Amino acid sequence: MQWTNLSERNVYKNRWFRVNLADVALPDGTHLDHFVIRLRPVAVATVVNEANEVLLLWRHRFITDSWGWELAAGVVEDGEAVEAAAAREMEEETGWRPGPLQHLLTVEPSNGLTDARHHLYWTDRGVYTGHPADDFESSRRAWVPLKLVPDMIARGEVPAANMAAGLLMLHHLRLG
Repeated sequence: MQWTNLSERNVYKNRWFRVNLADVALPDGTHLDHFVIRLRPVAVATVVNEANEVLLLWRHRFITDSWGWELAAGVVEDGEAVEAAAAREMEEETGWRPGPLQHLLTVEPSNGLTDARHHLYWTDRGVYTGHPADDFESSRRAWVPLKLVPDMIARGEVPAANMAAGLLMLHHLRLG
């Protein structure tokens, strides 16, 4: 039961995304118009310290008017390596420069509408370089015990699916 994208035409674009209209053939031969949002890759990173605490950001998302814990994240710039973007975003948003990053997972948070891929990384070493350059990205930054993560997610304190997936994977890797 595979759908086939026969063609796409652009209906809107800017620096951040493109909205296309696709002509899609269904397995029974019928066609439908389907909107597709084409997005730049997103790079995400965090650090877990020796006490098994993870560095998180508490922030408001105006689109959903919700507050929640997140990891540092941002788009990958043209020509930038994904891992380098993850390190850059972590330092800009937290004030912590990560040590060698390890790939945690890649997720497609809304693959019925977008081609977004979020690449999550982590490290067990970081160096504090000072107040974050992009402190407007969050209200605060905090070291949160990984053992609290599953309950935080269950209470809705980590509303973003990509962040919840990454934190649960870190919980599994570090605490079993």
